[in-house]
Amino acid sequence: MTVHQAPAGTSSEAAHAPEPLPPFPFPGSSYRGPAPVYARLRAERPVVRVGTAGGGHAWLVTRHADVRAVLEDPRFSRAAMYAPGAPRFSGLFQAPPGMIVSLDPPDHTRLRALASQAFSPGRIEGMRPRVRELAGGLLRDLEPEADRGGPVDLVARFAAPLAMAVICELLGVPGEDRGRFHTWVRRFADLSAPEEQAVEARESLGAYIASLVTAKRAAPADDVLSALTTARLGEDRLSEEELIGLGYTLLGAGFDSSAGQIANFTLTLLAHHPKLWRRLGEHPGEVPAAVEELLRTVNLNADDTSGLPRLATEDVAVGGTVVPAGDAVFVSFASANRDEAVFADPGHLDPSRADNPHLAFGHGIHRCLGAPLARLELSVALEELTRRFPGARLAVPAAEVPWRTGDVNHNPLTLPVELRRSTS
Repeated sequence: MTVHQAPAGTSSEAAHAPEPLPPFPFPGSSYRGPAPVYARLRAERPVVRVGTAGGGHAWLVTRHADVRAVLEDPRFSRAAMYAPGAPRFSGLFQAPPGMIVSLDPPDHTRLRALASQAFSPGRIEGMRPRVRELAGGLLRDLEPEADRGGPVDLVARFAAPLAMAVICELLGVPGEDRGRFHTWVRRFADLSAPEEQAVEARESLGAYIASLVTAKRAAPADDVLSALTTARLGEDRLSEEELIGLGYTLLGAGFDSSAGQIANFTLTLLAHHPKLWRRLGEHPGEVPAAVEELLRTVNLNADDTSGLPRLATEDVAVGGTVVPAGDAVFVSFASANRDEAVFADPGHLDPSRADNPHLAFGHGIHRCLGAPLARLELSVALEELTRRFPGARLAVPAAEVPWRTGDVNHNPLTLPVELRRSTS
């Protein structure tokens, strides 16, 4: 970091005082990566105390190894963040208490074991033909407009409807209710709106999922929510409140994150890697590795973290720095995924990268339960887009793509694309 010159009469300690940091979340981050300050923090202050934009302070962990260490250490508690007197951070996303992402063992262990029964590898892989069918149908509907040469909004016409259709079919939500779900999730994800809006959207989602759980208990179908209602560990099973929380979590994360990354990946490739776009269309077998590298380099989280802080339940040393008991800790996945100690030339998107231990889906006990489905959905979306429209290009300069402001994630508001079936 910048070293200030010491005026006459000042101490050496003052001369070498670290440069003050702006409030967290830092300005300057985008879908293309975290703010430049993260590189300096990884090099000089990998575990650093930061003031937050809404007041108070927390610790920010930026190196890959240290992020993993925090996520593996039970002394950094998610559940303790909901205790009376725990730090609160206005303007930053915090999942409601009692949800799987808000629990510690043994409660988390039990809930995860029950939920995992509904997310078997066979069930998720079995969805591939249907996901491809949904993606193909949406893109076929766009072919007449593509042939006329006009721009198409890939957020409204492909990314959002595909992600919503997949998660709703996974949960067994009737098609006629998807519009309401879309509205509720978008309102909940908007951190710039009044808090009452998020509370109302969360309550609407919860009430709807409660009615859906009742229906699935009475008449189970071949969907994940039905499988969750019948999951057992001996005599133990999920309570109705737990089923609602899981359904709510899956719907919010499964829709918003997937839709955002389909759009972000498309923008990244068309604006910055058009040759790779064309290559993937010709070599679909290379798409899964490209998806992994896009997951590493394309920054989903608007605050560069999962948005889910942990509380140190005792003094804990991380990366040579002691985090005091009672302090909150944020881990930056976006920074960890650019760690020079782990990734050669980390700012470069390299789809042939052989070793890619990125943390896009987290790490440890809270690693994303839906990661296999996200990988499947992102791969199918890119395969279909690049195969059908190898000559696609942005209809506006990348700098003019409008973004949702105040969101949990980096989400384009629209993505105007000319869908060309030929590269000529």
